[in-house]
Amino acid sequence: MTKEVSLKEKWDVVVKNLSQQFAEGDELNVDGIIYLIGVQELGQGHRKFKKDEKVNLMHIAICKLLEPYGYYEFDFFDNDGWPHYKTLTELPSLKPGEQSVLIKEAIINYFEAIDFFK
Repeated sequence: MTKEVSLKEKWDVVVKNLSQQFAEGDELNVDGIIYLIGVQELGQGHRKFKKDEKVNLMHIAICKLLEPYGYYEFDFFDNDGWPHYKTLTELPSLKPGEQSVLIKEAIINYFEAIDFFK
Protein backbone atom coordinates (compact mmCIF):
# COMPACT_ATOMS: atom_id res chain seq x y z
CA MET A 1 0.00 0.00 0.00
CA THR A 2 1.20 3.48 -0.68
CA LYS A 3 1.79 5.98 2.09
CA GLU A 4 -0.98 8.13 0.64
CA VAL A 5 -3.71 5.59 1.35
CA SER A 6 -6.47 7.21 3.34
CA LEU A 7 -7.76 6.22 6.75
CA LYS A 8 -11.00 5.06 5.12
CA GLU A 9 -9.19 2.89 2.58
CA LYS A 10 -7.05 1.27 5.28
CA TRP A 11 -10.14 0.77 7.45
CA ASP A 12 -11.91 -0.93 4.55
CA VAL A 13 -8.93 -3.29 4.08
CA VAL A 14 -8.94 -4.18 7.80
CA VAL A 15 -12.69 -4.85 7.81
CA LYS A 16 -12.59 -6.88 4.58
CA ASN A 17 -9.63 -9.06 5.56
CA LEU A 18 -10.73 -9.72 9.14
CA SER A 19 -14.31 -10.36 8.07
CA GLN A 20 -13.15 -12.96 5.54
CA GLN A 21 -10.83 -14.60 8.04
CA PHE A 22 -12.98 -14.57 11.19
CA ALA A 23 -16.62 -13.91 10.24
CA GLU A 24 -17.12 -16.14 7.21
CA GLY A 25 -17.54 -13.01 5.07
CA ASP A 26 -20.09 -11.27 7.31
CA GLU A 27 -18.84 -7.74 7.84
CA LEU A 28 -17.29 -7.18 11.26
CA ASN A 29 -18.07 -3.93 13.05
CA VAL A 30 -15.73 -1.92 15.26
CA ASP A 31 -16.71 -3.89 18.38
CA GLY A 32 -15.99 -7.19 16.63
CA ILE A 33 -12.56 -5.99 15.59
CA ILE A 34 -11.84 -4.71 19.11
CA TYR A 35 -12.86 -8.12 20.47
CA LEU A 36 -10.45 -9.88 18.07
CA ILE A 37 -7.64 -7.56 19.17
CA GLY A 38 -8.44 -8.41 22.80
CA VAL A 39 -8.22 -12.14 22.04
CA GLN A 40 -4.90 -11.56 20.26
CA GLU A 41 -3.51 -9.52 23.13
CA LEU A 42 -4.60 -12.08 25.72
CA GLY A 43 -2.58 -14.64 23.77
CA GLN A 44 -4.50 -17.71 24.91
CA GLY A 45 -5.87 -18.57 21.47
CA HIS A 46 -9.47 -19.06 20.44
CA ARG A 47 -11.71 -20.55 23.08
CA LYS A 48 -15.13 -19.99 24.60
CA PHE A 49 -15.21 -16.88 26.76
CA LYS A 50 -17.74 -16.06 29.45
CA LYS A 51 -19.68 -12.81 29.17
CA ASP A 52 -17.52 -10.99 31.73
CA GLU A 53 -14.37 -12.27 30.00
CA LYS A 54 -15.63 -10.84 26.70
CA VAL A 55 -16.03 -7.44 28.37
CA ASN A 56 -12.51 -7.76 29.78
CA LEU A 57 -11.16 -8.67 26.31
CA MET A 58 -12.69 -5.49 24.91
CA HIS A 59 -11.10 -3.51 27.77
CA ILE A 60 -7.69 -5.07 27.09
CA ALA A 61 -7.98 -4.11 23.43
CA ILE A 62 -9.02 -0.53 24.15
CA CYS A 63 -6.12 -0.12 26.56
CA LYS A 64 -3.67 -1.60 24.04
CA LEU A 65 -5.04 0.55 21.22
CA LEU A 66 -4.89 3.78 23.22
CA GLU A 67 -1.55 3.06 24.92
CA PRO A 68 0.46 4.81 22.13
CA TYR A 69 -1.68 7.91 22.67
CA GLY A 70 -0.59 8.11 26.32
CA TYR A 71 -3.91 7.16 27.90
CA TYR A 72 -2.89 3.77 29.27
CA GLU A 73 0.27 1.91 30.18
CA PHE A 74 0.77 -1.82 30.56
CA ASP A 75 1.12 -2.69 34.24
CA PHE A 76 1.32 -6.47 34.76
CA PHE A 77 -0.03 -9.91 33.90
CA ASP A 78 -2.18 -11.52 36.58
CA ASN A 79 -1.87 -15.17 37.66
CA ASP A 80 -4.25 -16.23 34.86
CA GLY A 81 -2.16 -14.47 32.22
CA TRP A 82 -4.53 -11.54 31.69
CA PRO A 83 -2.80 -8.20 31.02
CA HIS A 84 -3.65 -5.22 33.21
CA TYR A 85 -3.17 -1.58 32.35
CA LYS A 86 -3.08 1.55 34.43
CA THR A 87 -4.67 4.80 33.36
CA LEU A 88 -2.15 7.56 32.72
CA THR A 89 -4.49 10.25 31.43
CA GLU A 90 -8.25 10.39 31.44
CA LEU A 91 -9.83 10.14 28.02
CA PRO A 92 -11.06 13.48 26.73
CA SER A 93 -14.73 14.14 26.14
CA LEU A 94 -15.23 13.43 22.47
CA LYS A 95 -18.27 13.57 20.26
CA PRO A 96 -19.36 10.15 18.91
CA GLY A 97 -17.88 10.90 15.47
CA GLU A 98 -14.58 11.91 17.04
CA GLN A 99 -14.55 8.73 19.15
CA SER A 100 -15.11 6.66 16.05
CA VAL A 101 -12.25 8.34 14.18
CA LEU A 102 -9.88 7.95 17.16
CA ILE A 103 -10.60 4.24 17.63
CA LYS A 104 -10.43 3.47 13.91
CA GLU A 105 -7.13 5.34 13.67
CA ALA A 106 -5.83 3.42 16.70
CA ILE A 107 -6.93 0.11 15.15
CA ILE A 108 -5.18 0.96 11.88
CA ASN A 109 -2.02 1.93 13.79
CA TYR A 110 -2.20 -1.40 15.67
CA PHE A 111 -2.37 -3.34 12.43
CA GLU A 112 0.34 -1.25 10.80
CA ALA A 113 2.63 -2.09 13.73
CA ILE A 114 2.22 -5.81 13.00
CA ASP A 115 2.75 -5.37 9.23
CA PHE A 116 -0.86 -6.27 8.40
CA PHE A 117 -0.86 -4.14 5.24
CA LYS A 118 2.20 -5.74 3.58
